[in-house]
Amino acid sequence: MNIGIYSRLLKKEHRPFIQELFKLLAEKNYNIFIYDEYLKSLKTELKFLSQYDAFATYEDVKKLELDLLISLGGDGTLLDTVGLVRDSGIPVAGVNMGRLGFLADIHKEEISSLINAIEQNTYTIEDRSLIHIETNKPLFGDNNFGLNEFSILKTESSSMITIHVYLNGEFLSTYWADGLIVATPTGSTAYSLSCGGPIIFPDAGNFVLTPIAPHNLNARPIVIPDNTVVSFEVECRSKYFLCAIDSRNKKADKSFQIAIRKEQFPFKLFRMPENHYLKTLREKLNWGEDARN
Repeated sequence: MNIGIYSRLLKKEHRPFIQELFKLLAEKNYNIFIYDEYLKSLKTELKFLSQYDAFATYEDVKKLELDLLISLGGDGTLLDTVGLVRDSGIPVAGVNMGRLGFLADIHKEEISSLINAIEQNTYTIEDRSLIHIETNKPLFGDNNFGLNEFSILKTESSSMITIHVYLNGEFLSTYWADGLIVATPTGSTAYSLSCGGPIIFPDAGNFVLTPIAPHNLNARPIVIPDNTVVSFEVECRSKYFLCAIDSRNKKADKSFQIAIRKEQFPFKLFRMPENHYLKTLREKLNWGEDARN
C-alpha cells in the first residue's frame, strides 16, 4: 500500500505522535511518501527508521498512485490536500493535531486505531462535493475549486460592496453587504455557519448562499440545488474586491465575470467507523448542549 503524509509544520509537542505514526507504518511495510517541505523539517527533528521519497505537486501525487493521503494538522491543513489530490480519487484521512478538528476528526491519540482501521479495512469513504469557480480572466489557475466555500468579500479598508446574484441566468437578488458566501454542505459548518447560515448534511445536494453583514435586513441565507449555476456582478467604491476559495484569496475588479457550479469530481474523505456526522456535531459544535442541565 502506498501512503502519503502531508503537513505544514512539525511542532515540538507533536513529536511523540508523529514518531509513533512512522513506527507503525514501518511495521506494516507500507510504502511511505512525504510532502517535501514537511520532510525537510522531519529529518532534523525525528529519528527515521528508513529513507522516504517526497512529493510536492498534484502531478507527483498522481504518479505515485497513492492509496491514501494522511493529513497531519487541523481543518486548514486538510483543506490544503484538496489541491493535491484533485480528481485522482485518493481518499484523505485527517489527523487532528490542533484544536477543533471538525473535518480532521481523528485525534492524534488515535493514530494506532487509524493504522488498524487501514489494515483491517474497517473505515468508510465519504464523497464530499466541491465548488468550482469560473472566470473570464485567470484568477485561481487550474486550482479553481474548493471543499468549503467560495466567497466574494470587500477589501479591508473599503466600504460594503453590492453583489447582484443570478441563478441559471435568472436574477435572484442584490446584496449590500461586506460579502457573500456560497458554501457546500461540508462548508455549511465553517464560515457560513458563523454568519448565520444553516447546517446542511454532507450528502445533501445543495449550496447555501449566506450574506456577510448585510445592510438590508431582509437578506437571509438561502439553500439552492447544487445543479444551479450561480453568477455574480459586483459593484464597489474601491478598485478591487476579494474572491476567496477556502483559505486562498485573490483580488478582482468589476471587469471579472464570475460564476460557480458544482465540481465534476468529489473529494474523498476517510472516516473512522466510530466517527459519525451527528456525533461530530455534538462533540465539536456542542449541538444540543444546555449548561443548565
